[in-house]
Order: sequence, then C-alpha cells, then structure tokens
Amino acid sequence: MDSVAGMVITVDRGRFTVRLDNHTTVYAIKARELGRKGIVTGDRVDVVGDLAGHADSQARIVRRLERTSNLRRTADDADPVERVIVANATQLGIVTSTINPDPNIGFIDRALVAAADAGVPALLIITKCDLHAPDDLISAYLGVAVTCITVTAKQPSPSLLQLLTGQRTVLIGPSGVGKSTLVNALVPGADRGTGGVNTVTGKGRHTSTSAMALELQTGGWIIDTPGIRSFGLAHVSAADLIGAFPELALGTAQCPRACSHDEQECALDEWAAANALADRLAGLRRLLRSMAEADRPHSADRNS
Repeated sequence: MDSVAGMVITVDRGRFTVRLDNHTTVYAIKARELGRKGIVTGDRVDVVGDLAGHADSQARIVRRLERTSNLRRTADDADPVERVIVANATQLGIVTSTINPDPNIGFIDRALVAAADAGVPALLIITKCDLHAPDDLISAYLGVAVTCITVTAKQPSPSLLQLLTGQRTVLIGPSGVGKSTLVNALVPGADRGTGGVNTVTGKGRHTSTSAMALELQTGGWIIDTPGIRSFGLAHVSAADLIGAFPELALGTAQCPRACSHDEQECALDEWAAANALADRLAGLRRLLRSMAEADRPHSADRNS
C-alpha cells in the first residue's frame, strides 16, 4: 500500500493528528511495527490507510522520518529520562512577560541551553510591554545569541511576523506570560485557552494541555506548548553547558586545564567583568551548581 507523507500537528492519548503534504488532515494511530519508537508533534511521518480525512476515519503511521532537530527537556536536573517536546523545529521562541508574572531569568537561561542543544536559534518574545518597560530585560541579554522581540497590547509586531514566516517555531514559556493570547493573535481562530496568574503564588494557571502545530497565514508553523514551570537539563553535560553561553566562550582560553568554570582560579571572572557579562557568568554558574547538586545522590548511590 502506498504511503503519504505528512507532519504530526498534535498528539492526544495515543492518537495523532497529521497534516498530509496534500493538505488533508487525517487522524491516525501508530502501527504496531513501530514498537516503542516515540512520535511527537512536529515529526514527519509516512501514513497509510483511510486518508480521506473524515472525522470517523483512521489511518496508520508506518514510518517516522529522520528528525532534523529534537527539542528536549527532563522533569528536573536529576531526572535521567529525557522527553522530546517537539521534533523538527527550526527555531525556539521563549515567551516571557515584563510583569505579572515577572521574568524568570533562570527559565530563560535554561531554554537557551535547550535551544543550543537542539541546534536551533532562539527568539526572546517579551509580552506585556505596555504594562511595564522591557528595557532591563533586553539589557540583560545584550550580546547573547538570542533575538529580542517586544509585544505590546497583545499584538504581534511586523518584525515578529517576519521572523516567524517560513519557520517551524516552538513557543515555550511559563503559564501566565501571555503565550496563548499571542498564539490566538498570530493564528485567528486558533482558540487556544488563556488563563490568568494566581494572586497568591504569582504563577500562571496551565491552559494549553498538549503541543499543537498551527499554520500561519503568512507561511510556516508555530507550535504552541503547554505552560512549563520547570526545565530540567539532565540530558546536557556540564562540559557542553559552556557552549550554550557563546558570549563567554572566548574568556575560557585563559582558564586552567580542566577548569569547572566555577572555581577560584577561573579566568571567566576577570573576562566577564571586563566585558559587562557578570550577569551571564552568574547564570552559567547557577546552572553548573544545580546540575552538580542533582548529580550528587547518583554519585553516592554508585559508590555504596
């Protein structure tokens, strides 16, 4: 039986919605011969069976095509199980608000590491700029390998639309930052659930429950993901972590051999101070310490 290629646009309890290359949308299950091979939103797949696209029809995914990128995370820094959030993304859009909730620098830094690990460029999309000026946040990422885009009054700017056109952009961010509101503005009729911020905890309420790819009228796709409160990096080695901070990489040339970049003799202290990158160095070291702390119980278990 001849197969037809397409892209998985959402996954729901073992059922897959696939947009075929002929623009038909079909519902499918995974063929038994695929075994435990995971399929996620963004995967390119081959599909056979009933491809008419009727609501009660069902096709079968018989092949997952080679991925060009994997955006991954773990539940926390100690979790050995990595999860592919989205496959085949061409860029990562990190959505943060200027206020209510306040920017989470640790989350942004972790997302930038995940983008570097996946080999895709990153955008920092700053919302609620009409409520609070984004200047301090933008200044914090000057010289960093991320493009900052501001959003005012819930409307995407022409510059943001230009950056998204022709791309497959994953949007991630904590709940409450306005990600779903932005998606609804980018894709009229998307009707992604929106929610406010808990006045007690200051954290957003989860609204979207599954990753979903949505086609832009200007061309390309955005992939909306559920609100994420934690972004574990157990799958990224400490040695590779510095690669996610390219603005600091030149400063490591004078470090002693096998420098952990979090020790008294580290040359990055002087380099960062001279290049106005002290905050970036602090961010790197927060991640290094978190990963080292997460690894200690495992080290103790191995030696017992």
